[in-house]
Amino acid sequence: MDKAQTILIVDAETDYLEWAQQQLGTPTTRVVTAVNSEQGYRMYCTEMPDLLICDSHLQPFSGLELLMKVRQRDSNAMVILTSAYGTTQSVIETMKMGAFDFLRKESLPFNFKPVVDAALKQQAEMRAANLFKPQLTVEQHQDSIIGQSSPMQQVFKMIGRVSHSDAPVMITGESGTGKELVASAIHRHSRRAGRNFVAINCAAIPEQLLESELFGHEKGAFTNAITQRVGRFEQSDGGTLFLDEIGDMPLSLQGKILRVLQNGEFSRIGSSATLKTDVRIIAATNKNLEHQVAIRSFREDLFYRLNVVRIQLPPLRQRIEDVRLLAEYFLQKVASRKHLPRLKLSEDAVRSLESYPWPGNVRELENVIQRASVMATSDVILPRDLPLGATESQPDGVASAAGTGPGAAPVELTTETAIEVLLRAAQSNPGVELLPWLEREFTLHAMKATRGNQVRAAKLLGITRATLRKRIERFGITRELTIQ
Repeated sequence: MDKAQTILIVDAETDYLEWAQQQLGTPTTRVVTAVNSEQGYRMYCTEMPDLLICDSHLQPFSGLELLMKVRQRDSNAMVILTSAYGTTQSVIETMKMGAFDFLRKESLPFNFKPVVDAALKQQAEMRAANLFKPQLTVEQHQDSIIGQSSPMQQVFKMIGRVSHSDAPVMITGESGTGKELVASAIHRHSRRAGRNFVAINCAAIPEQLLESELFGHEKGAFTNAITQRVGRFEQSDGGTLFLDEIGDMPLSLQGKILRVLQNGEFSRIGSSATLKTDVRIIAATNKNLEHQVAIRSFREDLFYRLNVVRIQLPPLRQRIEDVRLLAEYFLQKVASRKHLPRLKLSEDAVRSLESYPWPGNVRELENVIQRASVMATSDVILPRDLPLGATESQPDGVASAAGTGPGAAPVELTTETAIEVLLRAAQSNPGVELLPWLEREFTLHAMKATRGNQVRAAKLLGITRATLRKRIERFGITRELTIQ
């Protein structure tokens, strides 16, 4: 860039200021510094720098307040906040107030310069633009989304960015990753925070009742409709409606949801009157909706209406560094709820938790911690207290990896997770011949699941009946079924 640029860095640590000046100063980039927020604000007003980098913990007022002040003065102000640690609340609030980024100081040696360069480039492009100024007044609350890993920091930033908008949001991820918590956080940080947040699980309600749940019905609209019912769209008017497991919604209802998204109109069952609603839709699914669209089990037009902003939640196995933090949080939650002393985790227990693949994700971890709190015989939780699976009736290494043995927390496995778990089990125990074992076990369990019906078992396995018969003979499954 031809024009010289100015960076203002505000931090109480002089050693850090010297290091940052060395990292960022160039013949075309001038770096100036301040050691407190009051001095930093005065310098900002005088210098009008291209970029402000400030620590979140400053005196006499915080870095977040400094961000607020400079954004009030200049809605195009480019600000990066840094901190030795970043809580869920601080990251979301920072991004909501319009910061370019939030960086943990431990990561600065690796990504400081690239992020600063990106901020300066964007500032040069937006100098003449009048951008939207994010709402600054927020309701103070404690979010229960926990995570310091890079994937979760990105999720928190996305929550902050989408909170000022009414655009539909699609939250995707495996079961148990916290999709409803994210939806609730978006609502709480939005201008709709004072109105209702209404959640409905589309997969948990029978098809014949789901329409009534969503749109309501008039008295006498159908058998047992003895009173008028107000649906979820009316309940959430002015607020947010969270449609969980949207991928399981029947096609017959998808068109009616599309109508609400297009013009905000719907009708109760049994009524010809058109009602209006002002509601923000947040949807979530653990399914591949693109595939659902391709096989025509999900409407393409509805998919594009819902998929304006997508937030992908990482599975817990991809954010192992958050496992201990989550476990400690759940222990504190149990202690507060039961009014008991808080238990501790031994280092061996932590290693056990971090080495487990968590097919049930955060929901499974919470279940494990709750059960371990009951099973622990002292104030320290040991590996033996953790119900991570057993190996009595499975080949060595398989049950413990999959978490399907006695005492394991109930989980919902995706095929991708199942493959990862099985491969990990095979790697940890070379004595397991994985493919032959899988072929036999799938055949045996398919026969058990269908109570010996070979036609249904073959269909379940995706093979011909002749192939199934050959497998039954080869593995001696008939004898085993007879014995059992």
